[in-house]
Amino acid sequence: MAPVGWILSFICLFAGLALRQDMPVGGSATLSMLLLAMALLACPMLWRGSPLGISRGQRIVVALAMILSLPLILLPAAS
Repeated sequence: MAPVGWILSFICLFAGLALRQDMPVGGSATLSMLLLAMALLACPMLWRGSPLGISRGQRIVVALAMILSLPLILLPAAS
């Protein structure tokens, strides 16, 4: 599970940084912040001992909520 977390963390980190540099659509700033937060949530090194009382299940639920809210962020930019 840790390699998947590392891969997802790096993908979200680089996507957030690239989006922060480019800013192609109206909601880019919000989307890049969500991607950077997702990189933080997916990083296995930071969450090894469950600091701050956040469990793995809570991190998964927050990550799913962030992924599912993506269309709501991009909807105003499309119109």
